[in-house]
Amino acid sequence: MSISTADFKNGMCIDYNGKPNIIVEFQHVKPGKGAAFVRTKLRDVNSGRVVEYTFNAGQKFESIHVEKKTAQYLYNDGSGYVVMDTSTYEQETIPAEVLGDAAKWLKENDECQLLYAGGKLVSCEPQMFVELEVSETEPGFKGDTVQGGTKPATLETGAVVQLPMYINQGDKVQIDTRDGRFVKRL
Repeated sequence: MSISTADFKNGMCIDYNGKPNIIVEFQHVKPGKGAAFVRTKLRDVNSGRVVEYTFNAGQKFESIHVEKKTAQYLYNDGSGYVVMDTSTYEQETIPAEVLGDAAKWLKENDECQLLYAGGKLVSCEPQMFVELEVSETEPGFKGDTVQGGTKPATLETGAVVQLPMYINQGDKVQIDTRDGRFVKRL
């Protein structure tokens, strides 16, 4: 199916230069002079690299069918991450390179979304918000909440994030997985 730049949506998969690419981000630009264009960030499905491209408005591309499946993360077996399809109960091992940065947000029994483009597994996306325990951080001091300063903290999955000064080791926090930002203490 052929689509134009006017049909772009984040997460859509297109064929560009003979390779499947997922649209990470796009912006329509209409300068004062000249023709409109679309500035995009595309992630190559095969290599995982994100590259910026600029296209003329109205340029056509072939759309690639993307299928999403809900899965449950079970464990890391050393060679990859084992997930179970929640509808068929089939288990699948995802290589670390496919999972990428999403691995730092997954803990056992968490749900995630598996993305298949053209029948091939291309990514695994964790839930948008995750609840994790702080496993290591400097102790907070009374009164540190006024400045709004932050400190580095290691979470139970090994992810290092910036947290407010009043958060202590053992506290449970909610994190936004899109940018690693602290949301709230639980």
